[in-house]
Amino acid sequence: MNSFRVRLKQLREEHNFTQQDLAEHLLISIRQYRRYEKGDYEPNIETLIKLANYFNVSLDYLLGRSEDKSRYPRDY
Repeated sequence: MNSFRVRLKQLREEHNFTQQDLAEHLLISIRQYRRYEKGDYEPNIETLIKLANYFNVSLDYLLGRSEDKSRYPRDY
């Protein structure tokens, strides 16, 4: 999940949120949130979904599996 921690930090900084802001949104301690960004701890699926929804991005983007931020597949 190394890509996850990089994406998480990028999204947080793009939106001008602090680590404290996100910890409060997720209802976790700042220490726990910092572990996500450091890559020391991996969030559960419910937390990943909360983050993707909060930033309005797809889980694939959040996890580094896609460069497309859109939450829903496009019609081709």
